[in-house]
Amino acid sequence: MKQVLQHLRTGLLEVAELPAPQLSRGGVLIQTQATLISAGTERMLVEFGKANLLQKARSQPERVKQVLAKVRTDGVLSTMDAVVRKLDQPLPLGYSNAGVVLEVGAGVTDLQPGDRVASNGHHAELVVVPRNLCVKLPDEVSSEQGAFTTLGSIALQGIRLAVPTLGERFAVFGVGLLGLLSIQLLQANGCEVLAIDLNEERLKLAASYGAETVHVSQGDDPIAHAMSWTQGRGVDGVLVTASAQTDEIMHQAAQMSRQRGRIILVGVVGLNLQRSDFYEKELTFQVSCSYGPGRYDSSYEKQGNDYPYGFVRWTEQRNFEAFVQAMARGRVKVDEMISRRFPIADAPQAYEVVRHDSEALGVVLTYPQEQPLRSQQMVLSPGVTVGQDEVCVSVVGAGNFAVSTLLPALAKTSAVIDSVVDNKPFASRHAAKKAGALRALTSYKDVLDDPRVQAVFLVTGHHVHANQVCDALAAGKHVFVEKPLALNESELSRVIAQMRKSPNQLLMVGFNRRFSPHIQHIKQALRARSGPLCMQMTVNAGYIPGNHWVQDPALGGGRIIGEGCHFIDLLSFLAGSPIVAVSAMMVGEHTEIREDKMSIMLQMADGSIGTVHYFANGSKSFPKESLEVFFDQQVIRMDNFRATEGYGLKSFKPLRTLRQDKGHQAELTAFVEVLQKGGSSPIPFFELVNVTRASFAAVEAAQEGKVIQIPQTLELPVASAMEAPASLDEVTSQEVAAALMASHDLNVH
Repeated sequence: MKQVLQHLRTGLLEVAELPAPQLSRGGVLIQTQATLISAGTERMLVEFGKANLLQKARSQPERVKQVLAKVRTDGVLSTMDAVVRKLDQPLPLGYSNAGVVLEVGAGVTDLQPGDRVASNGHHAELVVVPRNLCVKLPDEVSSEQGAFTTLGSIALQGIRLAVPTLGERFAVFGVGLLGLLSIQLLQANGCEVLAIDLNEERLKLAASYGAETVHVSQGDDPIAHAMSWTQGRGVDGVLVTASAQTDEIMHQAAQMSRQRGRIILVGVVGLNLQRSDFYEKELTFQVSCSYGPGRYDSSYEKQGNDYPYGFVRWTEQRNFEAFVQAMARGRVKVDEMISRRFPIADAPQAYEVVRHDSEALGVVLTYPQEQPLRSQQMVLSPGVTVGQDEVCVSVVGAGNFAVSTLLPALAKTSAVIDSVVDNKPFASRHAAKKAGALRALTSYKDVLDDPRVQAVFLVTGHHVHANQVCDALAAGKHVFVEKPLALNESELSRVIAQMRKSPNQLLMVGFNRRFSPHIQHIKQALRARSGPLCMQMTVNAGYIPGNHWVQDPALGGGRIIGEGCHFIDLLSFLAGSPIVAVSAMMVGEHTEIREDKMSIMLQMADGSIGTVHYFANGSKSFPKESLEVFFDQQVIRMDNFRATEGYGLKSFKPLRTLRQDKGHQAELTAFVEVLQKGGSSPIPFFELVNVTRASFAAVEAAQEGKVIQIPQTLELPVASAMEAPASLDEVTSQEVAAALMASHDLNVH
């Protein structure tokens, strides 16, 4: 299928051939009939992409500050790599789509194939949209008209915030698509409207809808006109739907407002506000958020959990419905706003018109009537075969970590990357091409059914890790899964049980830090120690808001289970001994999130102790991770995986690396070598279970204020169980594998 992509680094606007998207639970698969280009938002994105690096930096000064802070902590090379990778990711354009339903996912009962719908889908021949982000179109509304629904809902949400009443007078700054839609919606609410713009043709269209007009480019004074129009009282409200950098628009909006008037920002303008403008009149100023309540709430948008009708009357979907009904009843007309039509194949020319033709207003992309191919794979290297001696793998998930870290490291191993799988077609193709993979896929099942694929790398959402691990093991695949292995004991038990049923499969979790040259250097220095270790790991984790998926126990598991497990594993590895007890404390109740500001105390079987200080309330300019190890009157300190030095160690050589090295390359190389040459897992299965249980225990201990003992057996649905070794250093990986095989028939090959 075809989809329009913008490459932010190069400025290239591409009509890409991509695999078809995979239908998900609660989703709707739509064949697109028409999409509308947003002349404001999309034009800004295209112009940003075409700007040079200096111009990009000047347009986003806050991002520049973040980059400079990262340089100070992570170094120039690592920071530049991260910036280039971020800009290199393609961006799908478009969010105003109308088409025909081809198929509905599980849980969708009120739509069926053949229904015409409007949605916030991209410019693509096929889109999958959550049910709460699409609405059925009545016969009176054509698909071209339906493509205005999303923009209309943006305008409608701004008007709802302004709370217009019958007879009030409103000014609308900026008579583009949003402004013209806002004018009609205000009039439908019984208001009179003053339209302000520079473009004469757009003002003529506004006048045809019944608005009073102010032609700024001809010298009309918006403030004087507004005061005359309201007999000196000032307008009741102002909707700013313009896109401009100047602060003058907000100043004029305030000057023309009456006492206690309302100003709603729907567009994008300069916001260096003058206090006196707002203070003297006690003006209300509010920024409107997109389509309405529910926007950016994953529980509403992705999981389909609607807000109660009686408490949230106008959600984004209900705004969609209201706008569609306004078109169906003739209260809002959009046909006159369509300036040009282009087939999707000519999208680059369409965007040139949007950028350079000041007379262009609504530019619509049209789509072929025949149904596009729905193949969920795209072959990137036709004719290439995988040798019998080569290790063939697939990566599931093409998010930021996969593209920036895992795939580049995996590409440097001897493995052949058969495919990259992601439910976003553009993401799977981009990641596959960057990594040199043979195919881009959108269906995980296709990988499990492919006998060529020997191992899968799972870089997906935390909430699906355990299920995907079990599915892959059951399909006969070796598995590398990014942390965490599971989010709770029930999920972990399923993984353990599946490992018993899959005696020939290898399972590894991405605890990469133990493979870092800095940690290996420390580990070597600890070989000759005579006493237990006292370790302190400080993690300056950084703030993540409470509504982020990582903080959701059901989706991300929380930051300790989702990320803190890295550091629990690291301390256990350095001690070479399993964790036997965990206690923890978190900050008091008067804070937004408590569980990401926690100190975790670990006791190992050999008597070593370790503390993980996981704090999310520190400065970004402070190094993210530092480690101190005390033993035998000696100390080793590691700073942010860039510098390691010893105190009191005669033969210890300091280690410094130009870049941060957290061990990703060594970790993946070790895993692939086992796949190729045979042997046991680079991290024994017992250790994976032990660390995962310790992360669960840390959260429970902090919540309940108690010390939790960690079971030292792999509990399975049979009586036999493997006991943990007192010291992991005294047991080789092969011996751990043999013990697993003897007690549970777990042949970790």
